[in-house]
Amino acid sequence: MKVAARIDRLSESATLAVAQKSRELKAQGIDVIGLGVGEPDFHTPDFIKEAAKRAIDDNYSYYSPVPGYPQLLNSIVNKLKRDNNLDYQPAQIVVSNGAKHSLANVLQSIVDPGDEVIVPAPYWVTYVDLVNYCEGVNVILETTVEHDFKITPEQLEAAITPQTKAFLFSSPSNPTGSVYTKEELQEFARIFAKYPEIIIISDEIYEHIIYGKTFESIAQFPEIRDRVVVVNGVSKSYAMTGYRIGFIAAPLWIAKACNKLQSQYTSGPNSVAQIASVAAFNHDGTEVRKMVVQFEKRRNLVLSMLAEIPGLKTSKPDGAFYVFPEASAYFGKTDGEMVIRNSDDLCFYILSKGHVGVVSGDAFGAPGCFRISYAASEEQLTEALIRIKNALGKLH
Repeated sequence: MKVAARIDRLSESATLAVAQKSRELKAQGIDVIGLGVGEPDFHTPDFIKEAAKRAIDDNYSYYSPVPGYPQLLNSIVNKLKRDNNLDYQPAQIVVSNGAKHSLANVLQSIVDPGDEVIVPAPYWVTYVDLVNYCEGVNVILETTVEHDFKITPEQLEAAITPQTKAFLFSSPSNPTGSVYTKEELQEFARIFAKYPEIIIISDEIYEHIIYGKTFESIAQFPEIRDRVVVVNGVSKSYAMTGYRIGFIAAPLWIAKACNKLQSQYTSGPNSVAQIASVAAFNHDGTEVRKMVVQFEKRRNLVLSMLAEIPGLKTSKPDGAFYVFPEASAYFGKTDGEMVIRNSDDLCFYILSKGHVGVVSGDAFGAPGCFRISYAASEEQLTEALIRIKNALGKLH
């Protein structure tokens, strides 16, 4: 007896695996600081929780329309116009059970076996597995910490072949926090304008978590506007990870395909969470900005402490809530018990000896690095970085 080949093509989520291992150590009474999962540590703002409570009282307990309630679709259309100056119709919006589900819908709707999807690395762990699930071919573009983990226009154009179906990227990036500027995105748009058969999938889930820069969407450029799929949601910016609401804003033909697929897979997403999300999208953003102020303080704290650890190289992330140190200088070293051969070994060592959970860069397509999430209190981050410094200091 064996599972279907499509399941064999998937790997388990590395971030969730780290969280599980951390929980196991905590159950043994070990004080573990988990910096592995990409989840804001803030509570969902009260005005959103109140909207969810009202939705229950108002009997939002029945099946919703497959793409989402009309009031939610309209609030997303208004958000895209207000925040991004993008014009969409409600029929171009499909709301799903989180942005991960939205991405899965899009890739399953456009990728046939053998189709190539260009993915800059480091990438979010799920991207390549979803492409594999669809029997597509991942074309990985490597980057370096010295260049802020960004691809160049030359790299992008060189990767395009007659088999290229899509380009999939995030800005701000998970896991690096890198943010593409308007000028950089304009260069990408100039290239894609020459290849009208390529779909651009822009993961913008960290849109509002950005420091000292203005967020720019690649969907703003008219020459490629009808081929861009924007993926976004409420999880990160509004601290609503458990509500499981994501959405796409897409060309109508892709939106219709995703709606058709979702009608057979899951139907419409959680009714109460949808109404809570209307409140989130309609809000003036003050609660989000309060969180971003704290995230920026934490980023600066983590960067200053990482700078004191020999052998680590870091870029300065302009968004999201991750730092992605390059740590290959520690490969080949030992504490006398464990030998560090790669990033997986290093992260296991940090967890076992330092009792801090971080995620190996292998999962993100960057085997020399590891990811730290600074979605934790300053006290926890300070203690975690002290532990990491002490643990790495024992390697020779």
